[in-house]
Amino acid sequence: MIIDMPDTDTREVSKRLVQLRESNGVVTMGRVLTLVVCTLDSSEAEDAIDAANDASREHPCRVIVLARGDRMSPTRLDAQIRVGGDAGAAEVIVLRLQGDLVPHEASVVIPFLLPDTPVVAWWPRGAPEFPSKDSVGRLATRRITDATFAPDPQSTIKGRRHSYAPGDTDLAWSRVTYWRALLAAALDEAPFEAVESVTVSGLQEEPALDMLAGWLAARLDCPVVRRTGELKVEMHRSTVSISIARPQHGRTATLTRSGEPDQRFALARRETKDCLAEELRHLDADDIYAEALTGLEKVTYE
Repeated sequence: MIIDMPDTDTREVSKRLVQLRESNGVVTMGRVLTLVVCTLDSSEAEDAIDAANDASREHPCRVIVLARGDRMSPTRLDAQIRVGGDAGAAEVIVLRLQGDLVPHEASVVIPFLLPDTPVVAWWPRGAPEFPSKDSVGRLATRRITDATFAPDPQSTIKGRRHSYAPGDTDLAWSRVTYWRALLAAALDEAPFEAVESVTVSGLQEEPALDMLAGWLAARLDCPVVRRTGELKVEMHRSTVSISIARPQHGRTATLTRSGEPDQRFALARRETKDCLAEELRHLDADDIYAEALTGLEKVTYE
C-alpha cells in the first residue's frame, strides 16, 4: 500500500500513521530500529528504498527516507507512506523536502523516530565530511556512509580516518567481509610464519581495497603496498607465498599457495543491500573498522 500526501506537514503525516495503525492493523511493535536514509534527491531515493526494504527482512524497522530538493524553491513537504508488500518488513516514510526545510532535516525526522529503539543514519551518497556532527548524525547511534560512490573514492575513504567517531562505518568496509574471512583462514595454516609483505591490487577507485589494505597493515604490522592492476591480494612469508585473485567482474576467486594445488571459492562482489543488512546486525562501535582506518596511514601507494 502506498499513500501519497502532497504539500503536507509532519503533524498530518503522524495522524495518518495512527489511522493506518488503527484501521488496517499496521503496527510498529516488533520494529527493532529506525533507519534514516539521507538521499541527495528523489531519483536516488528509490534505489535506497529497495536496499532498505531488503535489509528490513532481517531487521524489521521503520525506514524514514529524506529526499532533498531545491533550497531555493518555495518551502514544501511532500510525504509518502508505504506499508505491506511495498515496504518489505518495514514501514517506509518518504519525506521530500523543498526550500527552507532542506537544511533542517533533523527537525523533520524527529517526530517519526520510534521510541526506545536505536536510530541508524545512512547516506548512500553525498555523506557529510563529519557524519557524527551532522544534524541527523547526532540523532543516530550508528552512522553508515559509502565512499564507493563519492567523486574521489580513495580520498574519501582516507578522510574517514580524520572524521571517525565511535558508531561510524562505511559500506566499503562491509564489501570486503568475505575477503577478510578467506585471508584469515589462509593464514591460519602451517607454516605459522610471520607475514613479511603484502600487496593489494585492483581498481584505483575501489575504496573497499583500501580498507582491506589498511586492515592488513594494522593486523600484520608489515609493509603493505596498494597498487592498480588485477584484483589480487598477495601475502609473502619466508617460505610460502599466498595469493587470492578474482576477475574484476567475476564471481569465483582462486587461492594459490606455494607447492599446493589451487583452490577456488565463491566470492562475488557484495550488493549494497547485503552490506547494509550486515551493518544493521551490530549497533555498537566497530573497533576493527576504526583499526583499519588507522592502518591506512601505513599503506604505501604505487
